[in-house]
Amino acid sequence: MKKPKVNSDVLTLVLAASVSMAAAIATFPAQAQDQIRDQTQLRTQDQIYGSQLMTQTEREAYWTRMRSLKTEEERNVFRLQHHEQMQERARLKGLQLPDQPPTQQRTGPGTGPGAGAGPMRKM
Repeated sequence: MKKPKVNSDVLTLVLAASVSMAAAIATFPAQAQDQIRDQTQLRTQDQIYGSQLMTQTEREAYWTRMRSLKTEEERNVFRLQHHEQMQERARLKGLQLPDQPPTQQRTGPGTGPGAGAGPMRKM
């Protein structure tokens, strides 16, 4: 039986495509982790009043301190102190932040208005 002749250009193209596909698959987890890290960092920055004026180290220290506080009252006092510090920092840089600190800086299940009495809910 006679073997079919393989075109070397086609073989090279298939081999190059296979190598490219393998490289893409190998780097996907790293890219996905980078994207998740970036999204998490953006959410974290959004939750700290004046975070755009803070370094990464200061944001980490803020969350470390916030986690160490035991009561909601302690956390509220810390938030107000932080608010005043960020207002002063913004003033010195010629920037303006909102006057009122957010009352709740947490997000996620149980922290929003919830489903409520929508049109589909029976009385």
